[in-house]
Order: sequence, then structure tokens, then C-alpha cells
Amino acid sequence: MRIGVLNNLRAGRSDSRVAHVLRVLDRHPEVYHLETQSGAAVPGALELMAKEKVELLVVNGGDGTLQRVLTEILTPKERTWLPLLAPIRGGRTNMTALDLGAKRRPERGLAGLLRASSAGRIEERIVERPVLRVSIDATTGPHFGMFLGVGMLYRAIQLTHRMFPPGRAQGVLGAGIVTGGLLARVVMGRQHEGVLVPDRIQFRCDDDAPFTKECLLVMATTLDRLFLGMRPFWGREPAPMRFTAIGGQAANLRRNAWGILRGRPGPGITHEGGATSRNLRTLEITLDCGAMLDGEMFDPTPGRVIHVSAHDHLRFVRA
Repeated sequence: MRIGVLNNLRAGRSDSRVAHVLRVLDRHPEVYHLETQSGAAVPGALELMAKEKVELLVVNGGDGTLQRVLTEILTPKERTWLPLLAPIRGGRTNMTALDLGAKRRPERGLAGLLRASSAGRIEERIVERPVLRVSIDATTGPHFGMFLGVGMLYRAIQLTHRMFPPGRAQGVLGAGIVTGGLLARVVMGRQHEGVLVPDRIQFRCDDDAPFTKECLLVMATTLDRLFLGMRPFWGREPAPMRFTAIGGQAANLRRNAWGILRGRPGPGITHEGGATSRNLRTLEITLDCGAMLDGEMFDPTPGRVIHVSAHDHLRFVRA
């Protein structure tokens, strides 16, 4: 199997960690690899990977790097190159790689993949997953990713970037501290201040009638779990996209905040009580607040309409 490795050298990990990955590659000259300094270099790097007929593309970067890769390979109407994808945990946030079961140290994940390939055992590691298709701007094509958050989640990432220096601290460490602080404010009944001010958003879930609510938490994802093991969704419908919207006035929110994050809401957390969690095929959101897709930020735009679906599937490889 022809293997290629795309290394995003500015994904937030330390230089020493990048050096560990490059040392593994030095021992495997048969592996084609490219290093990029920015997201703008990803399309050109992928064109070269396609010309090299790479069958398994290892993505050494974070969720943002993977999102850019997904968008580049899934956007063309005629897909002439669609490799297996193996994200390794080389960025600030690595929710997709973590959800797939990737090893904590990216160089060990890469080395394990190379051993599995040599032994002809890559098939044992393949996991097929749906991917979000997000139409967020009428002037550009669709974006593809695994996690969409709006409103409070957009502002929480901005807060994390302001509070912590560039680098890994802006990833799981910073996000965990900010999440803990925001959760504490909810428990204390202070969920209408600053980052936690609810946003008025209209939703249309599949073909149901639209509904509007003042929302504190809104997300859509195809992942099974988020960072820190959180699973804030509990829908049971046979559909590929998980969607959760929690209203700022949801009944028993203070008492059930921790249960919501674990996907185990209390009996008062219902759609009628201000909380919705469903599995969907399509979602339409009309909003004025900001949005983020796997870390890519979209600033607030009044009356923006976002269309989300999960019809596309890709085969990922656990690293």
C-alpha cells in the first residue's frame, strides 16, 4: 500500500514532537511525506499526494488540518482520488483522531501504522464514518468536517485563545479549563453572562417544522465522543448526525449540567423543557452569532443560514 504523510508543522505541537515523527519517516524512505507551514499549502500538497497515487494518507496535524484535508478531497464533483485517512494526534486539538482510537503520541501511531501495513493488516484498523457537509457561505463551496458548534462554543474558543499562549495550551488543556469554568458558572446559575449569553436561533431538523429557541449550547457532529470524553447527545434515531441544542432556560439545567455533558440528562431535560438531542440526516440553522467547524472560525453574520448534512462517508484508519 502506498502511504503518504502530510505533516502540518504549525499545528501546535512542540518542535521535539514533530522531530520524533520525522525520525520515524527517516527510517522509512519508501513513505512519501510532505511538510506544510500553513493551511494555504494543503491543497498543493494534496495534489502531489494524488499524483503519487497515495492510498493511505496519514494526517499529522489537529482537527483544523484534517478539516482542510476533508474539504479539499470531498469538494470535487468527480472524485478521482479518495484515499484512506489516518489522523494522528499532532495538533492542539485532536478530537477526531482521539475518537478513532489514535495513540497519544503521534510518532507511535505512525510507527504502528507502518508495521500494520508491512504485515498486511491495515484492513483491521479501518473504521467508516459519516462526515458533515456544511454550507455556511453562499460565496464559497461546502466545507467538510466532523464537529460544528455555534454561539457559545464559538465564543469559548475565542476566550481560550485570549487566555492561553499560542501552541498546545490552546488545545485540550485550555479548552478543559475554560469548559470547567463555564460549567461552574452554569451550576451557580450565572448562565446569562458574557460567553454564556444565550443566542436566539431557528432550527429545521430533517423535514420537521422549524422551531426557535434561546440557546446556550448548540452542536452537530458525527463523532461518538468529544474531548475529555464528553458525549452531550442522547438521540436514538437511526441517522448519522448527532445534534444537541440546550436552551438557556432549560428546566433543571443547573442540576443536570454534568449529566448533559455525559449524555445522561435528568428526567426534566426534554424538548418541551428546553433541551433537544436528536440524530438527524439534515439540519438548517438560522442565526446571527458566530460558528466554528473543527476549529475554523466564522464570525457572526446577521441572518446567516447554515445547511448541514451527513450523506458523505469516508474510511478512516485507526493510528
